[in-house]
Amino acid sequence: MIIVQLNRQNFEYDVHSLVKAFYPEQDVHICYAEETECIKEGTENKRKAPEEEGKPSLTLVISFVSGESEDTGETKETEGTKVTEEVKETNDTGAEVRFIVEDQTVLRDQVAFLPSADRKEKKNELKRLLYRMLSSYTGKELPWGTLTGIRPTKIPMSLLEEGRSDPEIARYMRDTYYTSEEKTELAIEIANRERHILKDINFKNGYSLYVGIPFCPSICLYCSFSSSPLSLWKDKVDLYLDALCKEIDYVSDAFAEKELNTVYIGGGTPTTLEPYQLERLLSKLEERFCFDKLKEFTVEAGRPDSITREKLQVLRDHGISRISINPQTMNQKTLDLIGRRHTVEETVQAFYLARELGFDNINMDLIVGLPGEEKAEVEYTLKEITKLDPDSVTVHSLAVKRAARLKLFKEEHKEMTMTNNREIMDMTADYARKLGLAPYYLYRQKNMAGNFENVGYAKEGKAGIYNILIMEEVQSILALGAGASTKMVWAKDRIERIENVKDIKNYIERIDEMIERKRAGLYE
Repeated sequence: MIIVQLNRQNFEYDVHSLVKAFYPEQDVHICYAEETECIKEGTENKRKAPEEEGKPSLTLVISFVSGESEDTGETKETEGTKVTEEVKETNDTGAEVRFIVEDQTVLRDQVAFLPSADRKEKKNELKRLLYRMLSSYTGKELPWGTLTGIRPTKIPMSLLEEGRSDPEIARYMRDTYYTSEEKTELAIEIANRERHILKDINFKNGYSLYVGIPFCPSICLYCSFSSSPLSLWKDKVDLYLDALCKEIDYVSDAFAEKELNTVYIGGGTPTTLEPYQLERLLSKLEERFCFDKLKEFTVEAGRPDSITREKLQVLRDHGISRISINPQTMNQKTLDLIGRRHTVEETVQAFYLARELGFDNINMDLIVGLPGEEKAEVEYTLKEITKLDPDSVTVHSLAVKRAARLKLFKEEHKEMTMTNNREIMDMTADYARKLGLAPYYLYRQKNMAGNFENVGYAKEGKAGIYNILIMEEVQSILALGAGASTKMVWAKDRIERIENVKDIKNYIERIDEMIERKRAGLYE
């Protein structure tokens, strides 16, 4: 356990995220000196640190030197995300940081804030100081430096829009965030490619559509998405589609004057739907939306054990331009361990069946850092994928979230090792290049193995446009279905979310309420 003690509430989220990046296996507790209370990781509730957890292995004491605080009315920023909330600004003049082990100060340093520094500059100064101290104390360097947000490419993207050159952006990222040379180069390369791919997208009067199908053949050990086993809901799928169609009717009317640019049907596993149910859903979308300006229609076929010739034929008949067939790994032992109830051979068969039916834009998702997989196992997967020659590959670094069974039952699975490192990530990039795939989008998650990233690689003209749009937050995305989150982009620094309930039964029973939520939030 690691304790971070602050003399008041200030930058606690950023401090917590950076400390956690250096100590991914440790519980990190934020405490306030005046209250002697802690916020336990993963909760919103303050509580006293329990004695039974024992003494902390390390205590960080951060003391801000400042005068009175005042309400600035500004929007709080965290790298890669925008949070619409009022914040208290202070006239901080600096901060001191102490590392304490067994009641002894082992490291001490301080930073003075420039008088003209705004909140963002002060935060970056503090994080740079903290990074240097943590790096010195642990002997580690993080590939993304002080960046803890999920969208690091937004930084070079915004600088490109200001007219900065690639070398200028690289210097800024290394000096401001201590990003490694490799990750700096990757972020800038992807930002440039994203700009090219999105150059013809109508940000102002266009939108994208997400449709969620929250059913899966089984739930993977690492999964935290809003999905449920199909076996529990098989008799209610048509009722779910009834509610979904009602939501489709409303949003299609609400956005009738705007142009639809991309559609993404995800989940869950959309191909858990029977062929007649897929036909019903796709026909409804065609009936209610204008596809004249549509640049991409993706269906995440996902699990090979849910794919049949009949289902793929329905997708072809409706002109679906892009599908995913996701093995995650080509090692059967790992598939069995993580609860993917399909075989490696079923993945291969599903892929070739899709090719036979004429699909020429197939993505495959892989996960690095799965339990028990080292470099040799990952390379075996990459070699097998190379034989299939997909049009795009998305490489995910495993992120074990709070809702995942692997986290909830970590004691049961404590013998599992989850390995990711720079050598493995470099190897995935090398194999992608050999396949003629270039990186086109990137995002990060909390608790990610090795503190790395997820990267999408694609052949020329095969990049997933929706993937870029959802990450860069430059266009509104209407999201339908249980657990779906609509993002309304009103301006560069103003994004509002409209959430649907996650529970399937609640979604079906409260569909009118979900529509009212949209009615209240879809307009400025």
